[in-house]
Amino acid sequence: MLKKQELAYWCVVKNRRLYLVNQTLPLMTPEQLGLNSEQARKIGEFDGKPVLWLEAPDHMLEGEFFTQRDLLGLDGELFNLAGKATQFSHMLHSQAFCPSCGGACELAEHEFAMRCRNCQSNQYPRVSPCVIVAVKRQDKILLAQHPRHKTGLYTVIAGFVEAGETLEQCVAREVEEETGIQISNIRYFGSQPWAFPSNLMMGFLADYESGEMNPDYEELTDAIWAGRDELPLLAPEGTIARALIEHTLSLIAEA
Repeated sequence: MLKKQELAYWCVVKNRRLYLVNQTLPLMTPEQLGLNSEQARKIGEFDGKPVLWLEAPDHMLEGEFFTQRDLLGLDGELFNLAGKATQFSHMLHSQAFCPSCGGACELAEHEFAMRCRNCQSNQYPRVSPCVIVAVKRQDKILLAQHPRHKTGLYTVIAGFVEAGETLEQCVAREVEEETGIQISNIRYFGSQPWAFPSNLMMGFLADYESGEMNPDYEELTDAIWAGRDELPLLAPEGTIARALIEHTLSLIAEA
């Protein structure tokens, strides 16, 4: 139990959005937070202080809550813990009934799972595996724009892994489906939990092999080969997409 005067980072969640104070996660005592914190769950530690998940009470206004994207400037460890809280909240609201027997579920007492009141089975948070890949062609990088990017932002190709598919097969398929080109030398780069609402982004690097650019305009608004001196607006810092882009541009600069 957290002491009344003990500082903690608070991930207060409402509709998969986070309560922010001065555009960041509140670092406060329970007394300063001013909410009933009896149901708060510790989800980790950052900088020697506990990080707590708490579902927001109904009286808190929607305008006090923001998307996790507003926290991209945070330290990556704390950013991921905030995402952990929103994923647990998503589990709480989306897995309210048991898939085995249809019984009502409640948050398990001693672990992060939904426990069926009827058959006593546990249902854990559902995580969706996704791939994201930066493709290099000599001194250029493949960049794509999606219809959801209203600001003109460009990023790299990404997509969900299908049943029976390896990550490498998914990378090659997504690139070919969305742009018409074939790739080779697919290699792992890193990963990022991405709680929108519950994805795990697994990043890859690859090289162009063959084919002509032929974007799928149902999936993309545009796809281009861009050099280091002709870059459009890019995915924001703090995302694995931007890390992939920066790494690929460094490889081009070293060539």
